[in-house]
This record gives sequence, structure tokens and C-alpha cells, in this order.
Amino acid sequence: MTRRRRARSAIPSIASPRFVDRFLEQRHIARYALYLQDYGGPIGFRLALAHPERLTALIIQNAVAHERGLSDFGGAQSLLADRATHEAAVRANLLSLEATRQRHVGRSPHPERIDPEAWESEYALLSRPGMVDIQLELFYDYRTNVGSYPKWQAYLRDVQPPTLVVWGKHDLSFTIAGAVAYGEDLPEAEVHLLDAGHFALDEAAPQIAELIRSFVAVRGWTSRRERSPK
Repeated sequence: MTRRRRARSAIPSIASPRFVDRFLEQRHIARYALYLQDYGGPIGFRLALAHPERLTALIIQNAVAHERGLSDFGGAQSLLADRATHEAAVRANLLSLEATRQRHVGRSPHPERIDPEAWESEYALLSRPGMVDIQLELFYDYRTNVGSYPKWQAYLRDVQPPTLVVWGKHDLSFTIAGAVAYGEDLPEAEVHLLDAGHFALDEAAPQIAELIRSFVAVRGWTSRRERSPK
């Protein structure tokens, strides 16, 4: 779940994995790799811990599992520490078009690569009645994820799942240190810092696709379509 998707959702982080797990079971998907981005990270890690035998690989794109990967952009971390003091500032940030734009553009030297519709549509959703209240609850709920970080790190160190990290280095929300930390837990992981922001697919989709293809090819994996006879 990305920030754009969560603008339409009121499902707490701790509950979302149950819905995804149920969906996978209904589709009879017993083995899978997970692409983790933003709120998809907590969902994916909870799935991995619940069913480690089902996971074939992790592809992590600007999703945090270490406290050093968190910044206080937008006051998110301040909110976790003291909601009463910081809620008004975070609310104002969520209702700011410029702050919404910054979540997408970050420190990118190539903002022209990003379609303005990305942040304009997010801002339109955030401006709907009651939507900011939902976002504040989701932000504050993130403390359940931070509390789970040690368990996720232990899983990575103990299981050593095949992992590709593709990280937009111009992200204002999640720091480069968060990407580097995965390499410390997973010595065999591929870690790539990309010339992109938080929503790296908006700027570097071809590069990410090629890195995924290479990651898959090195391991000798093929898709069902490629295995099927013509």
C-alpha cells in the first residue's frame, strides 16, 4: 500500500495483512515474492513472519524496517512521540498542496519527470471531508510498525530471504540510511540507490524493471508464461 492508496483507506496497518493474506489464499497463491513500498512494507513483513515458507523473495522500494530510516518530514515522527502537541501541525501539512507536492518530488533534481497529476490527485483526496482524520489515525498507528522493527530485523538476519533493495535517494520521508541498513542485515542483498524520490516508479520505472529482471535471472527463476509451451 502506497501513500496514494492509503488516502482511500481507513484500515490500520496491523489489520491490512489479514486482508492481503485472505486474498492470496482465495486466489490459491501459495508462493510469492513481495514488492514492498511505504505502507506495503509493514504489510509485507507481517505476511513474511506469518508464512515464511511462502516467501520466495523481497523487493524493497522505500519501505522502512529500521528506525534510522525514518525522518520527521511532515512531523510524522513528532506525532508518534507527542500527538497532542504535534497533531495540528501534521494536519496542516496534510492539507497543504505544496507539502503534498514535496512528498512526491522530494529532493529530485528532475521534478519534470513526475506527472503533476500524482500529487494533485492525492491532494484532492486528502481534501475530502474526514479524510485528514483518517490519515492522522494511520500516521499515529504507525507506532505499531516501529515497535515491530526488531522482529522484522531478526527475521531478515535469521532467514536471509533473497532481497533486492531499490531506493529513491531523494526521498524526504525515508532516509538513505534505511536502505543501507538492509545491507547490514542481509549481506547478500542487492542494494541500489536510485536518482528518484519516494515514489521511485514515477521517475525510474525502466531502471527498476531492469534491476528486477536481472535479480530474477541470476536466480534462474522464470514466470509461468515463460515456462508454458508455445
